[in-house]
Amino acid sequence: MGRVIAVANQKGGVGKTTSAINLASSFAAAEVNTLLVDCDPQSNATSGLGLTKDPDRINTYHLLMGAASPDEALQTTSLEQLWIIPSHKNLIGANLELVEADRREFRLRDALAPLRERFRFIVLDCPPALDLLTLNALVAADAVLIPMQAEYFALEGISELLDTVERIRAGLNPELAIEGVVLTMFDERTNLAQQVTDELKRYFGEKLCATTIPRNIRLAEAPSHGKPALLYDPRSKGAESYIRLAKEIIERQPSAFSHQLMEEMSVDVDGADLQPAAGAEAKVEEIPAATEMDKTA
Repeated sequence: MGRVIAVANQKGGVGKTTSAINLASSFAAAEVNTLLVDCDPQSNATSGLGLTKDPDRINTYHLLMGAASPDEALQTTSLEQLWIIPSHKNLIGANLELVEADRREFRLRDALAPLRERFRFIVLDCPPALDLLTLNALVAADAVLIPMQAEYFALEGISELLDTVERIRAGLNPELAIEGVVLTMFDERTNLAQQVTDELKRYFGEKLCATTIPRNIRLAEAPSHGKPALLYDPRSKGAESYIRLAKEIIERQPSAFSHQLMEEMSVDVDGADLQPAAGAEAKVEEIPAATEMDKTA
């Protein structure tokens, strides 16, 4: 059965959509059947993979409202083993229309259930809000990947998201795990970045991904061409970083993947060492609840 990963952070501008697109593309490039589900009414993941905004096309809104099957919503992309369920701005109406609906928190989980045997990874791109759309994604997910910048306000925002995750575990999805926290737009030269990284290591331990995503112009340019970074410029630092991140995530659950798959992803990109990250865990553990993050960094 495929693994469902929600890419979530209620703070905007932290690289959620960039991470969702390029992580899903890196899985697909390793010849793993992968599905990207655009759960954001802004539909940036949809346009970032080259699909035009079409109000008549079946999208995530129709899935949540039970108006279409998941097979009807699937769209192909420029990568042979990557599919997408697109979004549209009408998805914002689901926040209101689902308020009185039965099983409103489970709509996305129910809709994706028939696809879990078909795809090894299903990546959910969440909106920058802790609303009913994000709630549906977290209830549908096996784990949540949290992209964040190494900044003070990011530390404040992540506390709210973790509180939401704990509430969902308590009542709606007891198996929801933290896949990891990945630092995006990272500049290791600054003291602030190092201070925030040290604080996150203290709090999250091995849940903090060893891979960081640098600020990279090719990552910023790729969506305007409707391509993931590894198609737009496979030699860029951004593309290399997401390949490393995909390998690191795969290595966290080695029992689900073959040694051959790991070797396929170990191909060097422009001389870069893309071997599995050292010390990656075989399974995702609970977040330590006793410690409080120091937000004075």
